[in-house]
Amino acid sequence: MRICVISDTHIPDRAQDIPRQVWEEIKKSDMVIHAGDFVDSSVLDKLKSACGNVKAVWGNMDSEETRKTLRQKEIFKIGNHVIGIMHGYGAPNKLADLMASIFKDDNVNLIIFGHSHIPLNEKKGGVLFFNPGSPTDKVFSQYNSYGIIEINDTIEAKIIRL
Repeated sequence: MRICVISDTHIPDRAQDIPRQVWEEIKKSDMVIHAGDFVDSSVLDKLKSACGNVKAVWGNMDSEETRKTLRQKEIFKIGNHVIGIMHGYGAPNKLADLMASIFKDDNVNLIIFGHSHIPLNEKKGGVLFFNPGSPTDKVFSQYNSYGIIEINDTIEAKIIRL
């Protein structure tokens, strides 16, 4: 399964739309995961129009309307792999540790999160921590980015620079 992973799109505050390159990846993907901070809830509708299989959580910048539609934390399975998604909060440099503590009893293989806008693709203690960065905002990063995750018998993840 091919998954396009994005977070922190902040539309229309930081950009008018998700970059064209990311839309092309979304159209080629079996699933899209958005780890929160849409800002405008119409982005979720547009994602669902482009890909029929969308998983998403709300972020700290999302509206009450979006928070009523989505959960703060999602856990689901793809094959034998358990995936957790949450936007995150607090200090960017402690985000992976925070996610580890939040998902500690959920037996996850992969934790996808956002919030910091800083890409991360790192395995710790048998769990893959994946933050795709932001395709629209470089406030804490040197580049915009998104992620591609391939899940078959194994999980392979990569950060794509824009």
